[in-house]
Amino acid sequence: MRLKKEMLAAIAAMGAFLLWIGGSSFAQTPEADLPTTSEAEAAATDSIGSGADGAPELTKTDLDTWLDGFMPYALGDGDIAGAVVVVVKDGDILTQRGFGLADVESRAPVDPDRTLFRPGSVSKLVTWTAVMQQVEQGRIDLDADVNQYLDFTIPERNGEPVTMRQLMTHTAGFEEQIKGLIGHDRDAIPPYDELLKQWVPERIFDAGETPAYSNYGTSLAGYIVERVSGEPFDDYVERHIFDPLGMEDSTFRQPVPESMRGNLATGYDKASGEPIPFEIVGPAPAGSLTSTGTDMARFMLAHLNGGELDGNRILEADTAREMHTSATDMIPGLDRMLLGFFETDINGQDVIAHLGDTEGFHTSLHLFLDEGVGLYASFNSGGEAGAVNGVRINLFTEFADRYFPGQPETRRVDPETAKEHAQMLAGNWMPSRRADSTFLNLTQLLGQTTVGVDADGDLVLPPGMGLTGRPANWVEVEPFL
Repeated sequence: MRLKKEMLAAIAAMGAFLLWIGGSSFAQTPEADLPTTSEAEAAATDSIGSGADGAPELTKTDLDTWLDGFMPYALGDGDIAGAVVVVVKDGDILTQRGFGLADVESRAPVDPDRTLFRPGSVSKLVTWTAVMQQVEQGRIDLDADVNQYLDFTIPERNGEPVTMRQLMTHTAGFEEQIKGLIGHDRDAIPPYDELLKQWVPERIFDAGETPAYSNYGTSLAGYIVERVSGEPFDDYVERHIFDPLGMEDSTFRQPVPESMRGNLATGYDKASGEPIPFEIVGPAPAGSLTSTGTDMARFMLAHLNGGELDGNRILEADTAREMHTSATDMIPGLDRMLLGFFETDINGQDVIAHLGDTEGFHTSLHLFLDEGVGLYASFNSGGEAGAVNGVRINLFTEFADRYFPGQPETRRVDPETAKEHAQMLAGNWMPSRRADSTFLNLTQLLGQTTVGVDADGDLVLPPGMGLTGRPANWVEVEPFL
């Protein structure tokens, strides 16, 4: 019985990993092989004083030198047009940098203060912040049936309704929704509240049991904020989040207001390709944000400071703490889904994060809670063979390894047991984020992931599932973990 339970946990763990690989975005891309060490980085390491554990101190001088070695090479090698990178520390912006081009044709450079990027699903963090404001005010109960807030019905599954907590942790059980997800013609995509009611996705999992990332679920939460507050969603986030934080260059409106259009970065599949027109996100609260690097720095600072910035509070400290720490602890040992954020713990650091992708923009936001540090990066191209995914993940991991190094993992399950367990997990897998009730169900036959076993008995995942474009090896450190 114990083996059976561990096996089920392993299956759920594999599913959770596949969800993480594809779950934070509108459209994920393969990762690419990316060298990250440069002569400039090595020189900076040698010349700057060390912090804890022999690591360089996180100073503007050292960070800028390191970024100057990492970013230009990564953009050029990956055929990525441009990027903005912002790091905050101890209540202030440590550095904010633009790299490459906001528009290839005009050769306009990226300006972190002015250039507007589309951070995709990182928008969800604003929506979840709005939800928690309404929880704070007693208008939303995290564990109540959401139907009490709606003017249409979300059907029960096996007698269980959907709660806001399940929406925030992506465990409501919804299948994927593709129709109206993203396009370029405003008139062809209904307003998000109409889209919500046109088609309610099937609930293919029982409530609270299986993580299945859902843009529909987040958009539904935004509509609930609109309903209980009595304010249109776009107005609400401007009045209660952007204005108090001084985020003057941020909006969920599509298209953006006329005054902002001159600063929009152009999105590309790759820098050498054709530009992608402005993207209209159907489930708007899940991904329609437009913002500058500087504004996103202010959003990170507020969350790192318990919901307050420059004397203006968007969340009470206890509410922010609840948002950052309440978790769905389904599979012990794995990073967990929090209330809107997801854990990306690294090197012993408590890190909460979100990624986001549209067709033309690719973004990551990470908060190092113990250190009071935030890292935000947004790119306006997917790059050659989806290189941007490797770039942004390597940016995060190399940043953490440089400034907050940890001890290497040394645990190992004995080789024979590890090989036996690996063979049990080998085979074809499909993600929990999927469409079951529509013709898109056919794509599951093509989108499965094959997991194998190498000569040492370790799990092997195909290229694109790791950080390098080469097959990724997983080593068992505890039974089925």
